[in-house]
Amino acid sequence: MVLTAVVVSPRLSAQTGPTPSLSRDEIAALAKVEVAIGVVHDSVNAEMAMARNKKAENQAALHTKMVEQVAEVLKKNGMSEADYERKTFIVSTVPDARHTFDSVVAKLTGAPLPGQLAAAPPSRTAIPNLPTGPVFTHVGHVMNSFSGTPKGDGLLAVAENDAGVAATHAQLAARQPTNLDYMKLHAGHVLNALDPTIVPMGPGSGYGVKKAAMGVAMHIELAAKAQGASPNVQMHATHVATAARNTVTRADSLIVIAKKVQAATDAAAAASLVNQMIPLAQQLMAGADTNNDGRISWEEGGLSTAEEHVKLMVAGEAKPPF
Repeated sequence: MVLTAVVVSPRLSAQTGPTPSLSRDEIAALAKVEVAIGVVHDSVNAEMAMARNKKAENQAALHTKMVEQVAEVLKKNGMSEADYERKTFIVSTVPDARHTFDSVVAKLTGAPLPGQLAAAPPSRTAIPNLPTGPVFTHVGHVMNSFSGTPKGDGLLAVAENDAGVAATHAQLAARQPTNLDYMKLHAGHVLNALDPTIVPMGPGSGYGVKKAAMGVAMHIELAAKAQGASPNVQMHATHVATAARNTVTRADSLIVIAKKVQAATDAAAAASLVNQMIPLAQQLMAGADTNNDGRISWEEGGLSTAEEHVKLMVAGEAKPPF
């Protein structure tokens, strides 16, 4: 579960006077409520993303369900909406209170403290000891390293990482469906992860899903055209390139929706758009069963399919004699 970000209430942001404070017990109670509200949002958002719930009346009913369940969480914990907003404001603006809040949340959920995330593991896409030659030079650009990426990672790893950022922030945007500025903020983060030429600053790598996925398609096709490319390489290259270009198409659709969120003037309209972003962002990796046959083929695949078929390509090549 990704926790709800604490956002200052407009009704409280103009407060003046002595710096407010909360006891540790009050902060712990607020953290417990915040985690419970996050669970409600996760559950209802998952329902909103289901194909059977795409009708406007279903979305409206689920939104009402979310509001009612959040109200029930507050009631169960003996906290009024006004008290919740007041305490959220304090945690948002007083550094010591925020640090205590984050520490309590980390203990409740097992999530690391902000700024204390463990170092990322080596890219799971990397394939050691690739064969030599022009074919696998290009495969290496897809899977292992490419000089144009921010950290020299392979193009597929960059695409997958930025796709993960886009999916996370699409989910985050749905955490506060009545807060228009909050939804716009995370829609901007989605755009940054997809194409940083649109929104230059944000949590993405600075390369973007679109550019990386297009690079995957280009270099895997160069591998298929290189001297010595086997039928096995050529077959799987088609599968990889198709899945990568599917991802570019989905990224373009997601960009259109995220821009509409940023242009929205009504929170309800923005929330409806955010609910469209979530499944599409997930499809960047997973692909989608567009023909409803119960499976996702390589023609329908996303970045996970691209990775699978590069590895099948490498595994299918003849091994050198010992």
